Amino acid sequence: MRLSDLQTKDIVNINDGKRVGRIIDAEINPQGHIIYLVIEAKRAIRNFITSTPDTTITYEQIKKIGEDVILVEF
Repeated sequence: MRLSDLQTKDIVNINDGKRVGRIIDAEINPQGHIIYLVIEAKRAIRNFITSTPDTTITYEQIKKIGEDVILVEF
């Protein structure tokens, strides 16, 4: 599976069922292993200046990669 395939999937937290966002980047070590994935920051609809910082998830937090979603545990 390619990173571009993962970027099309929604990230959902299994603890509360809320959508976290989508993958926008990844940190990979020199051996080629994923250290963490960067999830898009949520943007305020009315105010584009205000936003929350990007969220990162480690590979260990990923519980299941499905056809349309990635389930993670925060």
